[in-house]
Amino acid sequence: MMATARERLVVIGGDAGGMAAAAQARRLRPDLEIVAFERGTRTSYAACGIPFFVGGEIDSLDRLVARTPEEFRERNDIEVHLRHDVTAIDVGGRTIEVCDLESAATRTVGFDQLVIGTGARPLRPPLPGIDGPGIYGVQTLDDAQRLVGVAETSRCEDVVVVGGGYIGLEMAEAFCHRGAKVTVLDAAPQVMRTLDADMAELVVASMRSRDIDVRTGVVITGFEPGSVLTDEGPVPADIVVLGMGVTPNSEIAGDAGLELGVRNAIRVDRRQRTSIEGVWAAGDCCESFHRVTGAPTHIALGTVANRQARVAGINLAGGYATFPGVLGSAVTKICTTEVGRTGLTEWEATAAGFDTVVGKVTSSTRAGYYPGAEQLVVKLVAERGSGRLLGGQIVGGASAAKRIDTVATALWAGMRVDELVDLDLSYAPPFSPVWEAVALAARQAARG
Repeated sequence: MMATARERLVVIGGDAGGMAAAAQARRLRPDLEIVAFERGTRTSYAACGIPFFVGGEIDSLDRLVARTPEEFRERNDIEVHLRHDVTAIDVGGRTIEVCDLESAATRTVGFDQLVIGTGARPLRPPLPGIDGPGIYGVQTLDDAQRLVGVAETSRCEDVVVVGGGYIGLEMAEAFCHRGAKVTVLDAAPQVMRTLDADMAELVVASMRSRDIDVRTGVVITGFEPGSVLTDEGPVPADIVVLGMGVTPNSEIAGDAGLELGVRNAIRVDRRQRTSIEGVWAAGDCCESFHRVTGAPTHIALGTVANRQARVAGINLAGGYATFPGVLGSAVTKICTTEVGRTGLTEWEATAAGFDTVVGKVTSSTRAGYYPGAEQLVVKLVAERGSGRLLGGQIVGGASAAKRIDTVATALWAGMRVDELVDLDLSYAPPFSPVWEAVALAARQAARG
């Protein structure tokens, strides 16, 4: 009697969206054959750690790898093929085309179920000279290794970071640690568009206090060896780092006929199903939906990717799970300033049609008399009339940012700001004033 072929799950992408789904499916379906293809040289790595490697806080890229292909093979019975680029999906024939980037050989691989976890790639606008020497993106660990190699072996006195989002500002700090003269250029009127302008200005002030030159409203017109060309004139640059945000890697899905949505991200339902039966997507390549507005959105965060992947893995293995949405909760540290945000900013809430009230306070991270107390500013956004919490932002000194988790929890639970005032939050002088800043901001918003 001939053995029955195992059902095959094929995974495109070796980072969080793909491999977390594969690992979750394996837990529920030990009988599955699982094969993954990754065009890069590593699996399951923490790209968010790249700025800290570039800045020298982390001494080895290997520390950023959560699980190697060998570990996936030995622990999970998942076969991973590195340096293999999936170039096409045939949803009717249930096959993919794969190119071995080392040998250039191509082959066809069949699948019963497919997970697309192709992530996102850095924006790289078609400006003159952008593909020239000295211009680097920082999406993968290979990018980080290449950039550090250049920084250590060549002139690295003038560094220009193009873009003022999370990765751009973190890279600016990284090169500040290396002793470079750093300039940040952003075409937008403010850095960190995930914050309101008044809160972003606090971040800029901190950066400028460290002699980082931050210029907003500057249009990049091109690149030449040794300089970035702008509408305000050339800016000297030994190294240029592109930190202009990312766009979903969804072309292969679109070409295969899968429905695309916001920002051309792959459209998925709450079970991470695409528009094609048996094809799933998770991570930066696909949509999410916002818990506050209910609208589709695209938020490229590792936390989102891992949660979506878990849902996809459970469902494709025959279980049942739904993705509950996102708030865009995020924290970062820029120089000596911590930043946290969740939900809608004031301008996002207004754009979404909410009539808003704001509670904004300046307080301290510890009791004012306790050594080491640092300033923090908390801004909460609520709906006028109902008092429903819509979002929050925190900018301040050490231990300020993770307070945003209190706000995110309250927002997730659908609380009003007057309810947030009455939360039984902990207190001791080394950790906070007797009235926690989040509660003070909520009290102010509740008055509105």
